[in-house]
Amino acid sequence: MLSTGLLTKFSVLWLATVATLKVSSSSILNSSASANATNTRNGTSKPNFVFIITDDQDLHLSSMDYMPFVQKHFGQGGTFYKRHYCTISICCPSRVSLLTGKAAHNTNVTDVSPPFGGYPKFISQGFNDKYLPVWLQEAGYNTYYTGKLMNGHSTSTYNDPFVSGWNGSDFLIDPGTYLYWNATFQRNHSPPSSFPDDYSTDLVNEKGLDFLNVAANGSKPFFLGIAPIAPHAVTKSGNFSPPDPAPRHQDLFPDLKAPRTDNFNPEEPSGASWVFNLERLNDTVIEHHDDFYRRRIQSLQAVDELVDNVINRLTEQNLLDNTYIIYTSDNGFHIGQHRLQPGKTCAFEEDINVPFYIRGPGIEKGKTVDLVTTHTDIVPTLFELAGIELRDDFDGKPMPVTEKAIEAAEQVRSVKKNEHVNVEFWGVGIQEGTFGGRGQNNTYKTLRIFGDGYNLMYTVWCTNEHELYDMSKDPGQLNNLARSSSNQTQLLNQPIDKVQGRLDALLLVLKTCKASSCRDPWAVLHPNSTVTNLEAALSSTYDAFYEAQPKVSYSKCELGQILDSEGPLVGNVYEGSDMWPNWV
Repeated sequence: MLSTGLLTKFSVLWLATVATLKVSSSSILNSSASANATNTRNGTSKPNFVFIITDDQDLHLSSMDYMPFVQKHFGQGGTFYKRHYCTISICCPSRVSLLTGKAAHNTNVTDVSPPFGGYPKFISQGFNDKYLPVWLQEAGYNTYYTGKLMNGHSTSTYNDPFVSGWNGSDFLIDPGTYLYWNATFQRNHSPPSSFPDDYSTDLVNEKGLDFLNVAANGSKPFFLGIAPIAPHAVTKSGNFSPPDPAPRHQDLFPDLKAPRTDNFNPEEPSGASWVFNLERLNDTVIEHHDDFYRRRIQSLQAVDELVDNVINRLTEQNLLDNTYIIYTSDNGFHIGQHRLQPGKTCAFEEDINVPFYIRGPGIEKGKTVDLVTTHTDIVPTLFELAGIELRDDFDGKPMPVTEKAIEAAEQVRSVKKNEHVNVEFWGVGIQEGTFGGRGQNNTYKTLRIFGDGYNLMYTVWCTNEHELYDMSKDPGQLNNLARSSSNQTQLLNQPIDKVQGRLDALLLVLKTCKASSCRDPWAVLHPNSTVTNLEAALSSTYDAFYEAQPKVSYSKCELGQILDSEGPLVGNVYEGSDMWPNWV
């Protein structure tokens, strides 16, 4: 985050810029403020929700440092979760998981387009009638949404069928979703319209504030989703070019360069599979990366203004004190790390550890939390905050967000907690920019796991290559302990192959887990014991048990979830030294 001095410096710059703007929705703000000043809490005690989701925004490449309004309203006015993860690092599958509380292997939406993903896959899997807005409507909420919902929601699919669950909607749809100019919107059940003379993020800003006016005048609590495309690349016909900033921002940060992190264009190859074979980036490519990064940051300035406008509108409507506001991204992003072209889709920390802020009733201000949370936890969290009974089929569970809940979670986390994150991917990795292009098959299963004294990442690729990183010592993920060339033989004071065996067994549970087995995978392996974390599982008592476990593996690299190619699907269960193996 920015220091106080830098925050002040950037705030002055932004405020001066914003002061010169004619924000398209300002007349709405002025005309409706007095009329709604007495409409406190919409006449209901249930909280409202505003959900702001960006597209491909990084946490590890300093993008948040250039958003002073986000820092003011969320960093200082709310709580930041520094260990929040997406469970699949690509847009549509991540958004479906976020809206359903289910991992991608359970939604079976594993790509951005058919046959394995996109809006048509979302429909075919039956989720149009069983996802967040539908459930909120059933609980008495009005629901609104503007911006990008998911890939494959297009001029040919938007009414086949219409998206369910929204009292009002103004969706960005393909092929104009990723155009900052000439974007295509589709409002409620009306035909799509294009806006060649308007900047996409400003339109989402205006439409979000319009819906907020409607929601404030209603008698029910509301949920409003606002989803600008920034800082996603401009995408035309499968080509990805740097994002377009608004004209008022295009000259900002003229000397800004992509962060030279420890894993930026490393001298030695890193990672596994196709990543390990990448050549070093030359000066021409790096110059392009710097321009790509600078334009991403510039494109986020309109989002930062959007955040300020939303907070101001809630304040004017006398709704801020009864509204939970979330700021996050569908997935992260890398530029030059591990010699990669701009993009996502990898299991590296830059791609999966994403921004997550929340503010609202009972939320501590200016707090940073290191509890482990994921996108599959968001819907259960909203349910709990709204007083809705949790569904048994959620793969996630409510995040502790209030001060008391966080304190309780921190007290018990060393015994039994959410120490794990299940990450997965199918199909081809996407490399963006002038020097990018369609990559190679990028299918893998990954486990991120935290605990007292350990912070690890373990991956099995569809090529049956492995990655294992001690993130405490190697946060850039440069020293793959699972590679034979690694000169390290011990991890957590244990032989590396022993630790890897435990991680592999846990990953075997998570790769096909459902509901409670996703929330508590150790209970699947050890249903009748006190093993609730990695430290306990490393006891020599269980050596023979873990040595006999089937291993995570693949028989073929596929483009989507085809279980016949994903090796063993179940493992042994420990029920005492005399009572195993028994099958899950």
